[in-house]
Amino acid sequence: IQELLRVMRTIDDRIVHELNTTIPTASFVGKVDPGQTCKELYQSLMDAHTNRERIIKNCISQTSSVVKTLKEEREKAHDDAALLKQLRKEQTKLKLMQSELNVEEVVNDRSWKVLSHLIVMMFFPNTQS
Repeated sequence: IQELLRVMRTIDDRIVHELNTTIPTASFVGKVDPGQTCKELYQSLMDAHTNRERIIKNCISQTSSVVKTLKEEREKAHDDAALLKQLRKEQTKLKLMQSELNVEEVVNDRSWKVLSHLIVMMFFPNTQS
């Protein structure tokens, strides 16, 4: 899942590049609608963030169910070392997924700050930021 999230975070990792390539320079401003371009980039970010959050929460839900089941089985079979090992593995995976939610929050926050700062600079160039 971490590899999938890494790939899905490409738009966030490259937000400045994305903005530089989608928002027109002064020489092209008449040929491209910067408002529409910003709107499309905003929507792309929203979709990416929503999809990643959905995937992470789905993994958390599934892993939580597995952990719950394994805990119930463990109550019945205290001496099963393989079961304990599997339970620990699933608990570790659950903690990792919960950490990914925190990472996602940081990544999203950073992207929105960059996007909003550059949009302000583009549409309100004389504004101090």
